[in-house]
Amino acid sequence: MMTQEEFMKVQTLHAAGWTIRQIAEHLGYHPATVSGWLKNGGPPPTRRARAAEVVIDERWQARIAGLLAQNAQLQASSIMRVISAEGFDGSYPTLTRHLRSVRGPSRGAPGSAVVTVPIETGPAEEFQFDWSDCNRWARRWGWGHELHCFGALLCWSRIKRWWFAASIDQPHTLEGLAGFFDTVDGVPVVGRTDRMGQLGRSRGKAFIWHPVALEFARHYGFALKACDGGDAKRKGKIERPFRDLKAGFLAEMDLDPPADTGELNRRAEMWLAAYAHAVVHRTIKVRPDERFRIEGPLLQPLPRVRFDTARREPRRVGRVPMIEWDTVFYSAPPEVVGQMIEARQPIATDVLELRFAGRLIATHRVAPAGSQPQWLPEHRAATEAIALGRHGRHLRPVDVAERAVVGLDLGAGDYDVEMPDLAELEAIGPHPHLDLGVDNAAGGNVGDGFSGCQCFGGRW
Repeated sequence: MMTQEEFMKVQTLHAAGWTIRQIAEHLGYHPATVSGWLKNGGPPPTRRARAAEVVIDERWQARIAGLLAQNAQLQASSIMRVISAEGFDGSYPTLTRHLRSVRGPSRGAPGSAVVTVPIETGPAEEFQFDWSDCNRWARRWGWGHELHCFGALLCWSRIKRWWFAASIDQPHTLEGLAGFFDTVDGVPVVGRTDRMGQLGRSRGKAFIWHPVALEFARHYGFALKACDGGDAKRKGKIERPFRDLKAGFLAEMDLDPPADTGELNRRAEMWLAAYAHAVVHRTIKVRPDERFRIEGPLLQPLPRVRFDTARREPRRVGRVPMIEWDTVFYSAPPEVVGQMIEARQPIATDVLELRFAGRLIATHRVAPAGSQPQWLPEHRAATEAIALGRHGRHLRPVDVAERAVVGLDLGAGDYDVEMPDLAELEAIGPHPHLDLGVDNAAGGNVGDGFSGCQCFGGRW
């Protein structure tokens, strides 16, 4: 409907000599509309609905305002799901008109759009993947760790998977890819992403994939493709769904925050099945589920053995049979002291495995960073047995009878003894087995000769 401001512009243009048709084309109205409003002196008054006829009454206005107070970017579809469950029976266009009057249009300003050309791919031809930072929600929910979302999508059917994790390192990236292949039960021909530092490194315009990434691609039988520098829009099919992730799914999770990452992943799987894959897609004009019935059988089959995505690192066992893992020390069998072993922690678990020559030698529960050394009882017992056996001559049991003084039974108390005749001792001469340390010529002190001597039970 033409506004009063537009009608004033119509009057100005008409007074300037513009024709009715020129004014209508300029403002985007039908010529009959412009002509009728000029004859009537303005647009008709806005129709006011009676209070009983208003769909979004004061109750729903207050409820919608409360939801927007929690998250001003909450999507209309998310608000519609919430209030419909609470009894709202209005239509979706009615809600969007109300939201537009409250917070304005959700898209960018007019003229801000850029010209793009859609890139078409055939069934099972390509998939795209990337990470998205979700730490803002982790902080809001009071979580003590980071939160990231790994997204992967089949470009033709638009079937996608969101997987949340506390890290974006290489093992978690490979686990995200392997989990996506498990979800779609197959492998496309090409996987496209940006220049992920977890999977490779840039060398000028070229991107060199890490050996582990190439090993993973060979294992599943697909080709890795990296976007050129500054051309992230080439993987726009995975970037655009992240808008629904943050303005839709995570905004809804704000209304009832999950307890942990496991619960968040379960909710994401159900949310995608109900509100993404079973709903007509804006671009392809069909439900992704319907397209996947065609694309699924065209995917390459999964390998017989799943790729080992666990975090694996070499460690050398010290003289004390322990290895360090994330600032905590864990015990190993003492027979591998000095050897290089493999430490392995499967993704999303608290289990640490130690392997030597392909053989599992120990399994630990991962302790929080900064914890005390973690000993397995059998490792500690074996280590102590070896250490005590090496120094057994100092620690063997002592026979008390061997230490008893034979023929000396003074009983309790102190006893006086007769002072020896030093002149007589000097006349006799030094005893072959007793050196009193007396040097009369040098003026020595006789008492010095008794330093270190002991008197049992008495005093000199």
